[in-house]
Amino acid sequence: MEWTHYRFRSRWRLPAAPAVVYDALERAEEYPRWWPQVREVDRVDDTSGVIRIRSLLPYDLTFTAREVRRDPAAGVLEIAMTGDLEGWARWTLTAAGTGTLARYDQEVDVTKPLMRRLAVPGRPVFRANHALMMRAGRRGLTAHLQAV
Repeated sequence: MEWTHYRFRSRWRLPAAPAVVYDALERAEEYPRWWPQVREVDRVDDTSGVIRIRSLLPYDLTFTAREVRRDPAAGVLEIAMTGDLEGWARWTLTAAGTGTLARYDQEVDVTKPLMRRLAVPGRPVFRANHALMMRAGRRGLTAHLQAV
């Protein structure tokens, strides 16, 4: 097992149509407005930006996100990530009743030295930290969608 390799999957039930959710998710520069752990998104060009995140643990992760796939008809947004996290992340949106099921898949290798040094003892804590971040993101996006 590679202790610095992670696969995550989250599912969010959201109270808006897929097109509305897609519109919110494709505007990554607005994530800090509704997702507390996304601290900064600085656009580099039309398809990439530098993102800084910080959850409960006292460290930031910074990475460059580059758009790989933007397909509104299929409800897919995918990025490649380089920096403290190397890998990819993907949103896949499907209709669910009057709302949306948003599935988030991520596969990354952690390159941040501190996280690599603490890979074995810290792994359960890092996974729990990610879960807390995703829970806060779902709550934030839900509130954002209800306010629009």
